[in-house]
Amino acid sequence: MKKPLLLACLILFLVYEVGNAQEEKALAESELSSREGEATLNFGADLVSRYIWRGMDFGNSPAIQPAISFSWKGLSIGCWGSYAFAKHSIALNDSTVVDAGNYSEIDLYVSYTYKWFTLMFFDYFVVNGLNPNDGNRYFNFNNKTTGHTFELCFTFNGPEKFPVQFTASTLVYGDDKNKDTSGVYGMGNKNNYSTYFEIGYNLHFKKIDVDLKPFVGGIPFGSSWYSPYASITNVGINARKEIPVTQQYSLPVQVSLITNPQAQSLFLVFGISL
Repeated sequence: MKKPLLLACLILFLVYEVGNAQEEKALAESELSSREGEATLNFGADLVSRYIWRGMDFGNSPAIQPAISFSWKGLSIGCWGSYAFAKHSIALNDSTVVDAGNYSEIDLYVSYTYKWFTLMFFDYFVVNGLNPNDGNRYFNFNNKTTGHTFELCFTFNGPEKFPVQFTASTLVYGDDKNKDTSGVYGMGNKNNYSTYFEIGYNLHFKKIDVDLKPFVGGIPFGSSWYSPYASITNVGINARKEIPVTQQYSLPVQVSLITNPQAQSLFLVFGISL
C-alpha cells in the first residue's frame, strides 16, 4: 500500500517541469549508446507540472511527455511529445485573449554523439489545440506556410573532471520569421535564424546521491520565439535523484528553480520519469 500511495502523492503534488526536455533525452540516449555501442530501443514518459522550455511556459498546465527512440553507436533517432492536461489562453495584445485549447507538441529528432560532442537535428511541430483532427497540415513543409520549425543544435558535455555542458542551437527553417515593416518579429517573410546559447555545470553529491546543475541561457538578437531583443531568458538550478521503490526499480525525480529575467517570470517545478 505504501508504494502506490507514494507514487500517487508525487503525481498529485506536481510542481515541476523538465527544462529542455527534448534536448536532455536525446543527449542522454545518444551518449549512452555511444559508450555501450549496442542497439537499444528506449521508451517512456515524464509527468511534469509545467512544460518550461528555455525559460518559457508552454500550456500553463501539468502535462505528460511520452518519448520513444532507437539508439546505436552514438546515433539516436526518436520522437518526443508534450500533451497538457488543461486548456490555456493566449493574450494577443492588451485587449484580445483567445482560447488556444490544450497545448500539444510533437518533435522528431536525430542526434549523433562522438566522445564529448553531440550534434542534434530537431523538427518542432505544435498541434492544433482546439481541433487536433483537422487543420494541422503536418505534411505542409512550404517554408512560408509550414507549422514545422527545424533546428540544429550542438552540445559539448565535458568529462567527469570538467563537467561543463555547453549548448548552441539555431532555428534554420520554417516557422521562425524576421521582422515585418512595423518591426514585429515573426511577421516577416525571411527566416530569422533565432539562436540560443546555454551553459551549465554538472555536479554530483555522492553522500546524498543527488545530481545538481546550475545553468544560464540567452539569445544574441531578437526573436518571436524568445524575446524581441538580445537578453538572458533562462537561469536556474536543477536537482535530480532516484528514489528506490523496489530492489529492481527506482523512480527518477527532479526539481528546478527557473527564472526568465527578460520576462520577469519565476517557476518552481517538479517532475517524475516513468
